[in-house]
Amino acid sequence: MILRPIHHTFAPLADGRFCARALMLLLQPWTWRRGPAVQEFRNALRENFAHLSGDSGVSADVFLFSSGREGLMALLQSMNIGHGDEIIVQAYTCVVVPNAIIAAGATPIFVDIVKETLSLDPQEVRKAITPKTKAIICQHTFGIPAPLEELRAICDEHRIPLIEDCAHVIPDDEGPSEIGKTGEFVLLSFGRDKAISGVTGGAILSRRTDVSNRLKRLEDGARDLSLLSIKRFLLYPLIYALARPFYGLWIGKAFLKLCSLLRILPSIVTSEEKSGHQSPALNRLPNACAALALDQLKRLRQINDHRRMLTRFYLEQCAEHGWPVLHGIRSDLPLQKFPMFLEGAEKIRQSLKKKNIHLHDGWTGCVICPESVDPASLGYRDGDDPRAEEVCEQILCLPTHPNMRFSDGSTLIRIFTQQN
Repeated sequence: MILRPIHHTFAPLADGRFCARALMLLLQPWTWRRGPAVQEFRNALRENFAHLSGDSGVSADVFLFSSGREGLMALLQSMNIGHGDEIIVQAYTCVVVPNAIIAAGATPIFVDIVKETLSLDPQEVRKAITPKTKAIICQHTFGIPAPLEELRAICDEHRIPLIEDCAHVIPDDEGPSEIGKTGEFVLLSFGRDKAISGVTGGAILSRRTDVSNRLKRLEDGARDLSLLSIKRFLLYPLIYALARPFYGLWIGKAFLKLCSLLRILPSIVTSEEKSGHQSPALNRLPNACAALALDQLKRLRQINDHRRMLTRFYLEQCAEHGWPVLHGIRSDLPLQKFPMFLEGAEKIRQSLKKKNIHLHDGWTGCVICPESVDPASLGYRDGDDPRAEEVCEQILCLPTHPNMRFSDGSTLIRIFTQQN
């Protein structure tokens, strides 16, 4: 058993600098709710996505909320979407996306994916469009670009807005150049394992003035999170930093279990959300979480280059060992994780756990993730999207986050090869 755990979900973006910043903020409770970091983060996002304007001269307005799911709900409300309307979304997705659609009063329409990109199949999208279709949400799964050119053409043909879900990837000056400039709107999330993290948080980038005006009113009217909630967010990276080195022993697991039982650790997805219910409340992005996300945005090129390095390494190993690679994966992509497809993927994950390698990431064994979600409560029926159902049973992802060193990647491949 290796002493250093290899993982997807143990505060993957909480490196030493992140933890030091969280500790500093923890000692300054007067800065938790309101402060300058929110506006600084807004400005930095606007600047980073300046290419959204393209040649149109229309810059993107940025609106911040306490989570990506709240941001999406606010966006749909600002687009005057509600009861009787339909939103097309891919089947292989996180539960918070259809939940936000339902919370806004609309109906999610699940469409199958193309395996090579893990994103919407444009041909299936065409079939799913009805007079009730009011938007298409295009997800860049794990940082693999969706078929934006085809989706843009479909949206233009039917006069339907395109929302780009960029929770898994934020482009830098090295790309991916196609991401973030095609949709009228961009959805960002700053959760624990996204492209960058503030432990929590979300943003909407809007290129439509009428929608921006309504989004501003919703953000201005959003309430502050409780101080207890913000305290939990700031404790989260510190708790995992303490537990990670001992996770292979009973000490680390027991410590995390105790923190969970005492409700010190914040929930990622609540039991209500797993059953298709999202609170209609909108909350502000706390200043403390904005400060954490802003620091990561300033290091975006460093974080993305680290992901690119591991992506290239995994591609080289796949070529060396004859493992199949999705056509949508390129060596220049800063993948949020590296997907592979193998028979018996779950058995492999279980076997690797004995070596302190934890590759369960919540995106396996389910079309709407995590596995504990009730898909029927969201309107999904088994068999509706067969490619998505096949993918979720065969997928096995390798970590690329900042806490995953190159030596960890080498160890992972060595042990993986020995056991397979």
